[in-house]
Amino acid sequence: MKKEITTRDRILEAALKIFSMKGYLGATTREIAGEAGVAEVTLFRHFSSKERLFEEVISRYSFLPELKGLLPELRDRDYRDALSLIAGRFLEILRQRRELVRIVQGEMHRSPRIREVFYLFTDDMFRTLASYFRELREKGKFRDLDPEYAARAFLGMFFSYFYRQEFVADKRIGKTERDKVMKEFIEIFVRGTLSETGRIGHGPRRRAS
Repeated sequence: MKKEITTRDRILEAALKIFSMKGYLGATTREIAGEAGVAEVTLFRHFSSKERLFEEVISRYSFLPELKGLLPELRDRDYRDALSLIAGRFLEILRQRRELVRIVQGEMHRSPRIREVFYLFTDDMFRTLASYFRELREKGKFRDLDPEYAARAFLGMFFSYFYRQEFVADKRIGKTERDKVMKEFIEIFVRGTLSETGRIGHGPRRRAS
């Protein structure tokens, strides 16, 4: 059954488009309301301010909702396969939201509130992934490492790669290159975090090609 698109959904979709095109400072609530096909007063019934609307856009269209939905699926997967699934979805969300990522990175240096929101949702994202690593550690499959630091390291290396390629080198990441990077990064991470007990359960170490 097709999900009904609510007025709130239309406003958020319109806000994503306008913010991605013009940034937080350049976008106006009147323009966003027009894109959504609603009156500006209707927008303010759902979101008290442009800042609040921007916060909601960051929250809804970030990787966090996707990651939370993945958690039940990860428990039944091989460790490498689970990491591949996380990394693949993470890079895909970053690719889809490329302009929003660029805007957020710029706006957070100018707005203390946007910076605060950014740190809040990234911390939530790290804690969410850390809960998966914590489960593995309790089962003896994960080394005695801090799960939250491990989550920061895992997502951080992929974000750093994405940011450098897409924004510094101005080079869009192709599928072949993405798959190679994922394989290498995941192998590095697995060898650094999987316990000896976990290695027994996952077979011999794979050699990076």
